[in-house]
Amino acid sequence: MVPDDSVDETSRPPGESGAGETETADASDDSVPVGVYVRDIGSSVGAVLLVGALLFAVSGIWPPLVAIESGSMEPHIDTGDMVFLMDEERFAGPNATHGVVTARSAEGYVRFERPGDVIIFAPDGSERRTAVIHRAMFYVEDGENWYDRADPDAVGGADDCAELRNCPAPHAGFITKGDNNDAYDQATTTSGVVRAEWVVGTAELRIPGLGWIRLQTQPTPPAQSPPQNRAT
Repeated sequence: MVPDDSVDETSRPPGESGAGETETADASDDSVPVGVYVRDIGSSVGAVLLVGALLFAVSGIWPPLVAIESGSMEPHIDTGDMVFLMDEERFAGPNATHGVVTARSAEGYVRFERPGDVIIFAPDGSERRTAVIHRAMFYVEDGENWYDRADPDAVGGADDCAELRNCPAPHAGFITKGDNNDAYDQATTTSGVVRAEWVVGTAELRIPGLGWIRLQTQPTPPAQSPPQNRAT
C-alpha cells in the first residue's frame, strides 16, 4: 500500500500554511485613484462655468454680481450684500428712458421698496473708480435748469441753479441718489450727471451678506487698476 501523503485542509489548524505554500494577506487599499480627483475637480469647474454662463445669459452683463461695500443704499441694500445685475435694456420697465425707470416716472414701479430703478454706473464715466449703485431719481436734458425739479432737501443747501453743482446740466443724463444719502450725487463730488452710456445695468435682487466673502478676498484695488465686482 502506498502511503497517503495528502493533507486534509479542513483538519489543518487555522492560520497554518501547507508545505511550500506562500500565505498572502488581503490588505485593503484605501488610496483613491488620481483620476477620481481630476474627475471631481473637472465636474466642479464645469458646474461653476455652467452657472456663470446661465447668469450671463439672463443678465447680459459680465460679471453679473457685485458686492456692496458701503451703506449708501441702506436699509434696502446693505453693506456686504451681493447684488444681481441686468442689462438695463433687457427687460425695461414702463416709462423707461434708455432702459431705466426713474423715481419721478415710476407710476407704481417699485424696486428695492422705493419707486424707480437702482442703477450701477461708472462715476463721471471713469472705469478707474469703484462703480456706484444708487437710485435713478429723474432724467435731465442737456443745458436744463433742473433746480426747480429737484427735492429742495437734496440739493446740498443750494438756493438756486447757480449754486447747485452740475446745474444747468452739462449734458443729458440721470440725476441719482443713494437711499441713505442726504443729497443727490450731482450735488456732491460723487458724479456728474450720469450719461446713459455710463450705466452698467440695473439692480434686480440682493443676496444678503454673501458679498462679504468677495470683499474680504478681493481688497480694494489701487487707483490705477479698474475695480472688479464691487460697488459703493
